[in-house]
Amino acid sequence: MDNDQVSLDLISNLPLDIIRHIISFLPLKEAVRSISLSTLWNQVLAPINVKLEGSTIDGGDEAGFKEIEQVFGGFLSSYNSPQLLCLGKVVFATKGVENELHLNFFDQSTTTTTPFHLKLHTKNTLKNANFSSLRTLHLCSVNSKVINLVSELFKGFHLLQSLKVEKCVGLEELHVDMGNSLHSLVVLDCNDILSLTISAPNLKSFRYCGVVLPRIMQLENTSFLVEVSLELDGGVAGGGEFDCEEVLSLLNSLKDVQTLTLSGWLLEWMCRAGVIFGRLEFQFNKLEKLCWIGSSMDKAKRDSLACFLNICPSLVKLSIEMNHSQSSIACPFFHHYWHEPHLWMDYETVKSNTSQLKHLKMFSLEGFLGEEDEVLLMELLLNKAVVLESMTIA
Repeated sequence: MDNDQVSLDLISNLPLDIIRHIISFLPLKEAVRSISLSTLWNQVLAPINVKLEGSTIDGGDEAGFKEIEQVFGGFLSSYNSPQLLCLGKVVFATKGVENELHLNFFDQSTTTTTPFHLKLHTKNTLKNANFSSLRTLHLCSVNSKVINLVSELFKGFHLLQSLKVEKCVGLEELHVDMGNSLHSLVVLDCNDILSLTISAPNLKSFRYCGVVLPRIMQLENTSFLVEVSLELDGGVAGGGEFDCEEVLSLLNSLKDVQTLTLSGWLLEWMCRAGVIFGRLEFQFNKLEKLCWIGSSMDKAKRDSLACFLNICPSLVKLSIEMNHSQSSIACPFFHHYWHEPHLWMDYETVKSNTSQLKHLKMFSLEGFLGEEDEVLLMELLLNKAVVLESMTIA
């Protein structure tokens, strides 16, 4: 018997309250995984099962909402340790000890997906004292049948600091309207979104990761953003046309960020659609860290990145991350009368037209295959980065 098994057996002989106290020191994901350690540990984190009538979940009646609020209020106040809750066959909730709540919604009654819109906004009215203690909320697999429930519950989380919305199939429009508390927002794998609007005065970090770019992505009242990540496989939601003006408006709202992650195809499409970065009315004057991600590096992507660097005068760190297992998406043909000239120039001209990177100290490249365009990009950076201190190739 190894030492780990001996330690597990010793802990398992302790009273349940002490085991709960031990689990309270674990990160939430690790605590939930501990269920598989033994039958006793499974008992410690056995879900609380609450049966509700179907109408109280999706009917939108006031009495039903009050009942569910009471259930969640009691759940959030119970035990100072991770806890699980099953609300019928609709909601699976996981509570962490650091004011953290994960809500996973599922509906086994149907396999069809109904498109829906979701508006998440808070009210400074005290619905439940335990709701106001919540700081981190993770919404997963929200569907059309529970949007009223989610919207109503969300009004009580008016001191929320971190929000993640993930894997919501059928979600076409998401509107997040928060007060001063929200600092971090993540929207992950909600690939049906056509419109995303965010209003959060003190938002510091925003990450959007999905297959395609929503047709509308507006960040309003978010002047304190520091870190933004737009990780997109390629293309526009719903197969629509690429709206260059909409993307420029989005970038303009991000011009004061310090850290930015962008998909390489997005810069290429903007250049091919007619954007000349050097002629824009704004620059990324505060940008210190830029991460470029994509499936591969070719001439068009390399030169469009060189164009974008012309409006990043304060850049300190540049990272290139290539995942060659991803499929590349072809750029559509754009009808335009003016365009970024870099994409039609030879390499030497591109290099001469790229601004000096006076503050760039670190450059890293992951997924290096030794292709010509990768090597030429490295040469360009070595030529333009006058104070470069490190270059990491993996």
